[in-house]
Amino acid sequence: MGSVRRPREAVDFDRLEELYPPAPQYFDTAWLDDPATIEAKQLERLRERAARAAEVPFFARRWERAGFDPSTIESVADLARAPSYTVEDIRASIEAHPPLGDYQGVMPADALQEPMRLFTSGGTTGRSRPTLYTAWDREAGALLTARALYLQGIRPGDVVLNAWSYSMHNGAHIMDEALYKWLNCIVITTGTGNVTSSRKQVELALEYGASAILTTGDYLLRLAEVAREMGIDPRTDLALRALPNIGDKETLEATFGVPVLDSYGFHEVQWVAVECPARAGLHIFEDAFIVEIVDPDTGEVLPEGTQGAICITELYKTGSPQFRYNIMDLSTLYPRERCECGSWLRRMAPFAGRADNMVKLRGVNVWPEALGEIAAGVPGASDDYFVRAYRDGNRDEVEITVAARTALGDAALEDLAEAVAAELHDRIGVRIDARACRPGELDHLTGFGSAAKLVRFADER
Repeated sequence: MGSVRRPREAVDFDRLEELYPPAPQYFDTAWLDDPATIEAKQLERLRERAARAAEVPFFARRWERAGFDPSTIESVADLARAPSYTVEDIRASIEAHPPLGDYQGVMPADALQEPMRLFTSGGTTGRSRPTLYTAWDREAGALLTARALYLQGIRPGDVVLNAWSYSMHNGAHIMDEALYKWLNCIVITTGTGNVTSSRKQVELALEYGASAILTTGDYLLRLAEVAREMGIDPRTDLALRALPNIGDKETLEATFGVPVLDSYGFHEVQWVAVECPARAGLHIFEDAFIVEIVDPDTGEVLPEGTQGAICITELYKTGSPQFRYNIMDLSTLYPRERCECGSWLRRMAPFAGRADNMVKLRGVNVWPEALGEIAAGVPGASDDYFVRAYRDGNRDEVEITVAARTALGDAALEDLAEAVAAELHDRIGVRIDARACRPGELDHLTGFGSAAKLVRFADER
């Protein structure tokens, strides 16, 4: 076996911190860069990223077909000449080149010299999106995440419960790495309530004086309910000082008495932007990202102030590139202006939903059509289904109704619904409510027999 380059040898930490200052130094340095400095830095890094991405088959093929030459980039505006791509293009790449697709910038054969980790999206799209992260990508991603957590109120040395679900998804791991490696926090990795009971989570937070509990907003509110049942006031006894949680902002703030500052990121690129106390939009970490807003249907760049789909180009990775990735999350890009906080960084609006019909359910991305495919594989079920997303108290919920292949009695329909629910839970990892009905009973919802395109999903939240 040849020589092995260890992760500590694969990352020049002095260089990393020079390029991407960590918190808290970041907020006294690059956070306050003037527009000319921001854009010059972006252009230099964009050219380097384009040159590396051009070596990846997925991008080389698409760029040649579109007539895009990365060596002709003269300004950040030239980025729009490169073709964008969506999750559908990634799925096609995986199908053609299983299991990793041809969009990775490194491959497992490189692991001896390029230490790496594999994570997948939390999606339920039949085949999750795998991403190989180099040691540099992990450290840089954790550093960016730590910036966001710092601005949201977590400070070096804090005790923090990490109650996200540890799985093949990147989320819980990158937060753990950010807290431990870049904020010197004392991390208690409790995981979800299935791993560490809710009562125990409250006890640990109280016993060790946790300043934050990282989890979904829904589960944090559940912990508040458990605390009250235990005679503990979640606002005064737990005394959390930071709420880096995604969920119902008003209810979270009222429950814990701490402001919720929005942030944005996703599986392949990690943390992109965070809101400052001025609450005038999410500041983009522009030393690591270029954000465009594009038309969800055509992919054309939209004017500033127009809502559309987020199209991301990352500037920091050495592994799998994301170069004009249209993630189909909806937002708005604001004109460059100086914020009350002193930063000139471009700001974007908070996440405003999906341009497609994906639903995020307790940290897991759920596509209705994928639920329909899974349900149709259960004996006795047909491929006729309807999915609805709704709000139950403080939680988002999803329900699927599937039509049986043949007319069944009530007892048999209940058995089919239970079988569908069990299969969905086994395949996805979260509970999905399931119902079963007789053939034809969904026609009034789907439009079968009257609509040119069947309706399979309703968002009632």
